[in-house]
Amino acid sequence: MFLFAEGGGHPTPLIVEFVNHYIGEPVHEFQVAYTQPLWNYILEPFGTNAEAVFGEYTVENAVPWYTIMFFIACILSVAIVWIFKGKLSEDDPHHGQLTLEAGFLAIKDLLVSAVGEHGFKYFPVVATFAVLVLISNLMGLFPMFMSPTAHISVTFALGIASFVYYNYVGISENGVINHLAHFAGPRLPLVLTLLITPLIFFIELISNAIRPLTLAIRLFANMFADEQIAMNIANLGAPFTQYLVPIAIMPLAVFVAFVQTLVFTLLSMIYISEVSHPPHDHHDDEHHAAEGEPAAATA
Repeated sequence: MFLFAEGGGHPTPLIVEFVNHYIGEPVHEFQVAYTQPLWNYILEPFGTNAEAVFGEYTVENAVPWYTIMFFIACILSVAIVWIFKGKLSEDDPHHGQLTLEAGFLAIKDLLVSAVGEHGFKYFPVVATFAVLVLISNLMGLFPMFMSPTAHISVTFALGIASFVYYNYVGISENGVINHLAHFAGPRLPLVLTLLITPLIFFIELISNAIRPLTLAIRLFANMFADEQIAMNIANLGAPFTQYLVPIAIMPLAVFVAFVQTLVFTLLSMIYISEVSHPPHDHHDDEHHAAEGEPAAATA
């Protein structure tokens, strides 16, 4: 948010220029030799090419800014958690430890509410999503950084990661057949099964398939819109508003960053809850089935 250029465009952060200065040329040569021809081949049937879709291939943008910023966000996430953790103490916890404990309890309560007590085993992945998205959202508030979540490529990658993980949970818990079967909805009489179940299965399959896209667009659109609105307002009376406006609207930007982190994390939890079930559910089914066998035999 603090990186406003005359005319409303984003300047290139110095660290992006630094990285491309040293490794941009070999990366660019690799792209021109391999990835660009591949994308041209894929996009040719649609009447376009790689540069029309991704922009001009140059040494200066060989490693995109959002890739570098997301890599920094990953490093910052680990570093900030490590710094906040410090030396853990039960008798005299410091402020960093109390902050981490508050975040831990908040995510845990959400996860247990959405998935159930058994869902706590998914806490490491869900918490990683929360911390990484939050750090990525907040990076744009600091000089020399930009929010990687303000680019669709990053949010789409996060959406795919969430999609792959909750499907992995469903398959590992239920098996491939049962995981696919839950898309078919509840059991119905034979006639309705033949008529309605294929339709339900098709709708649910499409609904699940587009979830990475909906997750990506929701996060990207809100973060990108937040930056664009702040940028346009800040350039109304440059140079004065370029320094005063970002400070004035910083609380709103922080609020948006936290809300979008909550939305992404909560949706990931809900998706997990759809495919994950308490272990005793299976035992109960087996128990009821075992009880029913003698009765059936007696009848």
